[in-house]
Amino acid sequence: MTYCVAMRLSSGIVFLSDSRTNAGVDHIGTFRKMNVFEAEGDRILVMMTAGNLAISQAIRQAIEKKETPEGDTIWTVPTMFEAARLFGDVIRDIHKRDGEALSQFGIDFNCSIILGGQIKCEAPRLFQLYSAGNFIEATDENLYFQIGEAKYGKPIIDRVVKPDTSLDEAAKCALISMDSTLRSNLSVGMPLDLLCYEKDALRVTRFANIDHTNQYMALIRQTWGARLQQAFAELPEPDWTQLDQQHKGLGLLKTQRKG
Repeated sequence: MTYCVAMRLSSGIVFLSDSRTNAGVDHIGTFRKMNVFEAEGDRILVMMTAGNLAISQAIRQAIEKKETPEGDTIWTVPTMFEAARLFGDVIRDIHKRDGEALSQFGIDFNCSIILGGQIKCEAPRLFQLYSAGNFIEATDENLYFQIGEAKYGKPIIDRVVKPDTSLDEAAKCALISMDSTLRSNLSVGMPLDLLCYEKDALRVTRFANIDHTNQYMALIRQTWGARLQQAFAELPEPDWTQLDQQHKGLGLLKTQRKG
């Protein structure tokens, strides 16, 4: 299983991924799910993957050789939209090659990709690609994408992240989101890759590989857990007279034993 999240903000993009892959409770592997394509001063593309690991690795290998009908590659396409289309074409190529064989063995063609970054002369952009090769783009109304085990880490992002959230605040939020997922799902695991891309930098300026010894991650885990317990303890107990005001008199449908 996997958890990856990316947030497109006014000041750049935050990317965070775990590295655990599972083939059963007694067979746990670690594979990096974040890949960076960088031509300093011209472009930076960050890809994070979830789903079938063999498919993800095939996409990673094939993308650098893939060309558009005009002869462009990921190193020369003029926009991030064209880059996303190129990734979508690669997904379809691999499905055409392997999809039927996987189906014969009862294996779904399953892959999800988050692709984000910036190409010179346009703003940073963020996309999510699906197994069919189609994709959607992040907007000011939908700032972030998650792939993999998304449900545990979603609530904090919905409450905190806005377009003008700083990269550092968004990184902190992403790590809290990941910590919630790590705590609730053993199939997501460290080490983590955290990359904060600063708008118009056109290179990697902030990257961290986070393992169990990381002091800041330990601080987040301890402090966030303690503050949640404190907030819970400070909330008042339910007042049942207030809870039932709107439905007073409706009663409970009960079945009673007869005889």
